[in-house]
Amino acid sequence: MAETQPRSAGATGAAARCRSWLLQGLSEQTARHPGPHGTPPAEAKGHRWYRVMCLTGVDYFSSLGYAPGIAVLAAGLLSPLATLVLIALTLFGALPVYRRVARRSPHGEGSIAMLERLLPWWTGKLLVLVLLGFAATDFIITITLSAADASAHIVENPYAPGWLHGENLWITLCLIGLLGAVFLKGFREAIGVAVPLVSVYLLLNLVVIAASAWRVATGPVVVGDWWHAMLGEHSSPLAMIGVALIVFPKLALGMSGFETGVAVMPQIKGDATDTYANPAGRIRDTRKLLTTAALIMSSFLLLSSLATVMLIPEGDFQSGGPANGRALAYLAHQELGEVFGTAYDVSTICILWFAGASALAGLLNLVPRFLPRYGMAPEWTRAVRPLVLVFMAIAVGITLYFDANVDRQSGAYATGVLVLMLSAALAVTVFARHSGDHRAMVGFGLITAVFLYTTVTNVIERPDGIKIAGLFIFAILVTSFASRIHRSFELRAEAVVFDRTAERFIDEAAARGPLRLIAHDPSVHTKSEYRAAEYRKREDTHLPGRRPVLFLEVVIRDSSDFTEDLAVRGSEAHGVRRLRVSGPTVPNTIAAVLMRLRDRTGEVPHAYFTWTEGHPVSHLLKFLVFGEGETAPVTREVLRRAEPDPARRPRVHVG
Repeated sequence: MAETQPRSAGATGAAARCRSWLLQGLSEQTARHPGPHGTPPAEAKGHRWYRVMCLTGVDYFSSLGYAPGIAVLAAGLLSPLATLVLIALTLFGALPVYRRVARRSPHGEGSIAMLERLLPWWTGKLLVLVLLGFAATDFIITITLSAADASAHIVENPYAPGWLHGENLWITLCLIGLLGAVFLKGFREAIGVAVPLVSVYLLLNLVVIAASAWRVATGPVVVGDWWHAMLGEHSSPLAMIGVALIVFPKLALGMSGFETGVAVMPQIKGDATDTYANPAGRIRDTRKLLTTAALIMSSFLLLSSLATVMLIPEGDFQSGGPANGRALAYLAHQELGEVFGTAYDVSTICILWFAGASALAGLLNLVPRFLPRYGMAPEWTRAVRPLVLVFMAIAVGITLYFDANVDRQSGAYATGVLVLMLSAALAVTVFARHSGDHRAMVGFGLITAVFLYTTVTNVIERPDGIKIAGLFIFAILVTSFASRIHRSFELRAEAVVFDRTAERFIDEAAARGPLRLIAHDPSVHTKSEYRAAEYRKREDTHLPGRRPVLFLEVVIRDSSDFTEDLAVRGSEAHGVRRLRVSGPTVPNTIAAVLMRLRDRTGEVPHAYFTWTEGHPVSHLLKFLVFGEGETAPVTREVLRRAEPDPARRPRVHVG
């Protein structure tokens, strides 16, 4: 027994230290985690738009590592034509949509927040939760797919040790683990790393494409062979266009950077005259960022598609082939030698790995941005490290499920990307309609239809994406509503403020002893009803006959909200004094006002209620959904949790 106690104490101390380390920074500030997609503090100066473009480019431009190979697998010899269709959708579809999104959400809220504002009550909240599921699919698959492609570049490098061949899965898992370790230690400002990383990567890609173009230009038979082979497979140009239109949705992952480009808007410096309400310079520069990135990516996608389909045998793109997931790296080694090819591999591995870092930072900022406002996240989700462990566990599971295969994951990735783009196009279309811009409404409506077709086609042909997204949506819905129920008995008020009339009523009533408040239905407001309510309370609860009373009335504005600043207004009608306040729920709002009254007057207030008729289960459901129900017991429970000392807890009387 003498040795058991120290071990137990040591274990307890280790557990406490581990918990303290995991929950370090448990506060609302976590929502402004300083990752690539974080919101900088007010005093931050920001960065020029082209530097921030490199930040979003680690996600967007890194898809050059695998997009050309996926295009050949999807469209074969027609991959350049299918890529042209994708470029047209990028420049004339996604780009105009996100330029509008940038104007509507200049603080990084993105298209999800736009749709939230369009739909009221629980409808908007549920839509946001579903879109968060697709966003999680996008970001998690970005992590796993990028790491898998990085492992392919490692394994296929001629200088790689022989024992690495065939070990793509374990290399991918190690890269994901390294990514998680960086975030567990702390992820600092990423722009300083992203700028040289993207610059070097694009420069090396330009060299590879130039060398490939030189070989094509000096060997006319290359173009001729490709052209004749393409004509031999397809009967006419119309048939080629038709096939390209059918298969181009499989290439949609080449548009992955637009939502990220809007999310990083708070990092852009803008003009000195910018204000929070009108950041005109930031909006202008974000549009420059989106346009420049789209033009660069479109050029590289088209040129790389032409180079890879003409210079690489089609069989090498298949699973296990030397060009699978690394088409441009294959050309770098073939056209410029092993030394340059290795340098290209190192650059590609770095940017693919850093694309995973960008995606993880996006997740760590996305979850605290929405879920805590809804009361749909447990307290520990405000800390970064537990979330990192959760996301890394999910990434490991996804990697094992897909066996670190780039091609098998591309469908899930494209699904997440396309659904977010579809939601953005829909939001912009609806906003154009509300603003009376019918020409823009028709144009964006057509873009929405194209994205809808692309999304549906991708889901039908590659259902893995919707399956993975469905799992994320289910998990988010279950955990969110469980958290909402668990947190339903919190005070849920950021602040309680009284106007001058309310302060006068409170001070005059408090001068005659503890405050006495009657909880009253604001829809019942005639003189006889007020008098009858006061008479019943005095009779049923033995309210002192000569003490002044205040009527406390709560108006529910939106019961789907969780927290809200409470503004209490005083008014007098029919000879009674009223304190009226709007809140998301009746009992939590009353409890918050009572606690604030206690702090203001220094005495414990008394609140008087009437029992509500009906089944307790139906009242509980009514409270959870509509914010009202059996008010008295819920108010008492909220007060019990908020104030553990019964002597200082506001009193609840029911008759």
